[in-house]
Amino acid sequence: MYQFIESIKIEDQEIFLLEYHQKRVNETFRQFGKETSIDLEKIFKNLQHDEDGLYKLRIVYDLDRKFTTQLIPYAIAEIDDFQLVENNNIDYSFKYENRKEFSVMKEEARSEEIIIVKNNRVTDTSFSNLLFLKGKEWYTPNTYLLNGVQRQYLLKNKKIKEAEITLQNLKEFSHFQIINAMNDFDDMFVYPLHKILNLPESSEYIEL
Repeated sequence: MYQFIESIKIEDQEIFLLEYHQKRVNETFRQFGKETSIDLEKIFKNLQHDEDGLYKLRIVYDLDRKFTTQLIPYAIAEIDDFQLVENNNIDYSFKYENRKEFSVMKEEARSEEIIIVKNNRVTDTSFSNLLFLKGKEWYTPNTYLLNGVQRQYLLKNKKIKEAEITLQNLKEFSHFQIINAMNDFDDMFVYPLHKILNLPESSEYIEL
């Protein structure tokens, strides 16, 4: 049976973007023909978490509503370098626990993190959505693999815009950053584009 995962930001005993996480979980159950879901707020309250600081609540669940939880102290880390990796067959429209395909791509790369290119279009890293800076505006690829909760929140609140970002127009952007449930738009490291080791016209891509 499929297993899925939710990683939720908990800071100073407060749960973040709960509405977006619950919506994604509900949609996952619905897409697989299930009428009932799991209650993320109830799960969090039952943990009786009373410590301040930043934590990641990791919930692994299946379609029978069985789940396990881990509450893990979390720190945002800077990434040294990135590499564009082409994979035209990858599909991660649901947040599956099985992430073997991502692990294989990272093992083949020569960078700390990868940026996945599908059908010539920039998508996500192995664990996050992406934002790219042009002038004073931040754009997120409209060809994401997973429509992350932070991405949805920022778009809804008009803090970022969608754009088609390809290998051909990538150099029109000056900087980029990664976002996910744990990494906020304002708190993230901002990387110059040259942190991508194999920008177009500089070297070959890995094809998987």
